[in-house]
Amino acid sequence: MPYDITSPANERIKRLIRLRDKRHRDAEGVFVVEGPRLVGRAIEAGLEPLEIYVDDSTPDLGISHALAVEPTVLSRASYRKQSEGVIAVFEQLPVRLDQIDTDDTPLILAAESIEKPGNLGAMLRTTDASGANGFVAVGETADVFNPNVIRASTGALFSVPVAVCSLDDFGLWLREKSIQLVAASPDSQNTLWDTDLTVASALMVGTEDKGLSESAVEMSDSLVTIPMSGSSDSLNTSVSLALLAFEAVRQRTAVG
Repeated sequence: MPYDITSPANERIKRLIRLRDKRHRDAEGVFVVEGPRLVGRAIEAGLEPLEIYVDDSTPDLGISHALAVEPTVLSRASYRKQSEGVIAVFEQLPVRLDQIDTDDTPLILAAESIEKPGNLGAMLRTTDASGANGFVAVGETADVFNPNVIRASTGALFSVPVAVCSLDDFGLWLREKSIQLVAASPDSQNTLWDTDLTVASALMVGTEDKGLSESAVEMSDSLVTIPMSGSSDSLNTSVSLALLAFEAVRQRTAVG
């Protein structure tokens, strides 16, 4: 394969390296996807790559405007230092609350101040798998386009409606849509099994170390706890959200 780019000093490669940083991604309004599996899923979801870089190991993704890059140079541009043969740049998806469908009896999943990319990605997978209407990252510093979030979501980011907003804006939106906010709290006396999740609901968790903020607790219509035994005093936050989500699915399936 004749290569279009053979040097790590190439300006396009330098730019890909800069796009590892949220500040640069947001300034350009783009995000980066790596590997044939995830790039393929993005394209299947209807996203059109603005740029795509491949080496000679890349399977045919049906893209005609790809630039061929020498493999070690492409890996240099990868945030994991191993490109898997393809890196693509896409325009950022909208992350507004109005992207989330609230018709009928919506189920919304939400998390406050979640910064760990692995947890965020897992939550997006749960949103997709549970059939929830969308996911809300509460706290405007959330980086949903972090490459590790995309990888951990296994591409769910491409098809799940996602919003990033402040707690105040989230609360106002929920009131406007008549959606109850059910939040996980270890101090609650109510279990998730005994809470009605068949009505329009938003289910929210906080961070593993601090939980929800006081403001989030005060804003909630209902606080629930996940019963646990053993010596552990908490669950991984993405696991907690998954339990809440699938309890809602169980209840709604039973009612249906």
